Amino acid sequence: MKLKRKDNPFQPIGDETEHYWLAQRMAKATGTDLVGAMEDKAINQEDWAEMVHRCQGCEWTCGCKDWLNIPTDGARDVPTTCVNHRRFEQLRKTYKAEDQ
Repeated sequence: MKLKRKDNPFQPIGDETEHYWLAQRMAKATGTDLVGAMEDKAINQEDWAEMVHRCQGCEWTCGCKDWLNIPTDGARDVPTTCVNHRRFEQLRKTYKAEDQ
């Protein structure tokens, strides 16, 4: 798995478990149905691991946590500062969570 970092190739990698949950929370906050995407094979375990790994190298972690902690009643747009922005947007087009 290759991690491409354009901004800072020397950015320390964050804790895997923490970033797993941040990516999960981002999916939920944006109304992205990861389970549906996995069931339809639009994303597999390797894809998901790559998204978590990209999250681990993100420089916006503190901003992400703050953004995720803002209370909301519905799904929000994926922040452009998220390193997985394009992937979440792509998945969300087809896999919107039903409870959103």
